[in-house]
Amino acid sequence: MKMITTRGWRRPWLALLGSVAVVFVAFSLLPYLSLEPARSRVPVPTGLRWYYPLLVVHVVCGAIAMLSGCVQIWPWFRRRHPRAHRRLGRLYVFGGVLPAGLIGLVIGALSPFGPVIRVSNVLLALLWLTFTVAGHRSARQQQMAEHQKWMIRSFALTMSVITNRIWGVAAAIALMPQLHTTFAGNEELLRQAIAGIAGWLGWTLPLLSTQWWLEHRSSRPSGEVRDSPAPVGG
Repeated sequence: MKMITTRGWRRPWLALLGSVAVVFVAFSLLPYLSLEPARSRVPVPTGLRWYYPLLVVHVVCGAIAMLSGCVQIWPWFRRRHPRAHRRLGRLYVFGGVLPAGLIGLVIGALSPFGPVIRVSNVLLALLWLTFTVAGHRSARQQQMAEHQKWMIRSFALTMSVITNRIWGVAAAIALMPQLHTTFAGNEELLRQAIAGIAGWLGWTLPLLSTQWWLEHRSSRPSGEVRDSPAPVGG
């Protein structure tokens, strides 16, 4: 038992992931806590007064999902504090993903960055909600193996907002030199292309990688020790 407990601390990637999540949330959330539309990192469509309040709730709930999810995938926390794990899982589901995902369906379909990213946003929100609801239902039915798989997929989409930003920088570096050629000097088209590439790659690649990992993990011999993230919600 001592060996299992000690191993819970030998996962530097957990510390790195948590640190990245905290820094990202601090950078993304603070402007919206002022409740000033002028500080929004996403342009607010004119004539839609309700858009900004929904955006604020979406960002706050997304931050809750991200931070609570980072704790939930910590195996030591799950083993040592199962009751807290279940409570934090409910916060992840009902205080994080569900409100953020439902709002994401609305504001994602109205993104100012063009139709390509709108399709990506809506599909991402639908999958995020579906995976999370499936994971919660599996936990209620005591199907813990399925619960874990669904919640790992859900968490991958939760964290995809970070990889979205990374691909955004990469796309900007690659496409900006083409402003006066491919995009004929149209900065709006360039912006939409960057947003579309970042939006799609930001969540599809993490999800595909997660699915590959789950399948690879399930193909191991039954007697092999599996060092895997803990289920996120229950």
